[in-house]
Amino acid sequence: MPSVLTFLYRILYRIYHFALKLVTKVVPFPRPSLYQGKEALSDLVANIEKNKLQNLLLVTDDMIKSLGLHENLLKLLEEKGIAIAIYSNVQPNPSIANVEEGVKAYLLAQCQGVIGLGGGSVMDCAKLIAVRIARPNKTISELKGLFRVLRRLPPIYAIPTTAGTGSETTIAAMVSDPANKQKYALTDISLTPKVAVLLPELTYGLPPHITAMTGMDALTHAIEAFLGIIGTKFTNQRAMDASRLIFCNLLGAYQDGKNKPHRRDMLLASFYAGEAFTRASVGYVHAIAHSLGGLYGTAHGLANAVILPKVLRWYGAAVEHKLATLADYCQITADSNTPSSKALAFIEAIEKLNEQMDIATGIADLKTEDIPMLAKKALDEAHPEYPVPKFMNQEDCQNLLSSLLLEK
Repeated sequence: MPSVLTFLYRILYRIYHFALKLVTKVVPFPRPSLYQGKEALSDLVANIEKNKLQNLLLVTDDMIKSLGLHENLLKLLEEKGIAIAIYSNVQPNPSIANVEEGVKAYLLAQCQGVIGLGGGSVMDCAKLIAVRIARPNKTISELKGLFRVLRRLPPIYAIPTTAGTGSETTIAAMVSDPANKQKYALTDISLTPKVAVLLPELTYGLPPHITAMTGMDALTHAIEAFLGIIGTKFTNQRAMDASRLIFCNLLGAYQDGKNKPHRRDMLLASFYAGEAFTRASVGYVHAIAHSLGGLYGTAHGLANAVILPKVLRWYGAAVEHKLATLADYCQITADSNTPSSKALAFIEAIEKLNEQMDIATGIADLKTEDIPMLAKKALDEAHPEYPVPKFMNQEDCQNLLSSLLLEK
């Protein structure tokens, strides 16, 4: 039984969640202009030209640069006389040091905006560079959490090369703090990119395991947004659409990386899921994944994929009706027509998808002695920020983490 103090805290959390829901209804969340199709890059350059930007920082990573995925964009920009400086040292979990290096490159080239061309790490790094330009006297750690940036940022343009984080449409950016073994988010409506460009061809070269992990990241965004208690009609519809697109296309994209319809629809699913969770937030899956990523550097998509079905099983009856709704919408067949049977079928469909894409059932780096600390960090992140459908305590979280241990 929870103590009286725990009970009071939970009441305060719910009051906070109620206030958060009011904010999401009142605050006009910005949405990026979405460009798709053959003319998407040309449309992007036209937007940049219209806004009279002459110097931009292209944030990417060394792999994308070596593959030449940026060359078409550079050519179009050069034709319009728009200068580009390139920062390509972004790591898979972008660190504060990466952000500061990018800030130096931005200032040196006297840039007026940033383009993030890459996966979620690259786009998050681009956002955080813009944050530091707007807030030169604040450190990244001083700006973590909700609505602490409170400044207009230089224009941010996002071109994802993975279908997972949805960073091209969200108000958040993740950063790794190796010195403190932490991974945390900065969240502010000013972080929303001005334009998002979805080009399936840029995802053709993704290795199957990256396709799998990023796709499961997007699915986690959609499901946690749908299960949270502050969702709206808009976020619920976006979450359902994203979930259905992922169940229909992720395995196909994994098996045939150059299948354009699957790649196109996965990018759209990631975008929709991003629109959902940037307004309705996430839950314990993300909190636990972040604690694992902060300590071990565990890939975020992998952690989400492994943790998601376990958290859904732990929620139990608290989420049965919502999972049943998702099962119906995603056309997942259950043994019977009851909410509990449909919810179970939905969870088993996630587990089957993981198995088909050769995703592990646990976390290889996880150590028993780290579990209490990991659980505390996860719960400190989740409470009160995440509007979860059911509250988890330290023992619950430790038990769930224990279930992620793999036999050595």
